[in-house]
Amino acid sequence: MAIENINGCIGCGICVKTCPTDVIRLDPETKKATIKYPADCQICHLCRMYCPVDAITITPEKSIPVIVSWG
Repeated sequence: MAIENINGCIGCGICVKTCPTDVIRLDPETKKATIKYPADCQICHLCRMYCPVDAITITPEKSIPVIVSWG
C-alpha cells in the first residue's frame, strides 16, 4: 500500500487532482479518497504535500530517501 491513514480525509479531491499516475480516486459512497492502484504509485509525495488536512501518510516500505545532487 502506498498511502495509509486516509481516515482524516475531507473529500476535497486535491490528492486526486495532483496525482500524476492517477492512482487515487474518491469513493462515491464515502466521498473519501481511496487508493485504487497502489502498485502504480511513483512515491512523488504530491498527494501528501498538497493535502490540506494532512490526512495522507506514505508508508515506510514505499518511501524512498530524498536524493540530492551536489554536482
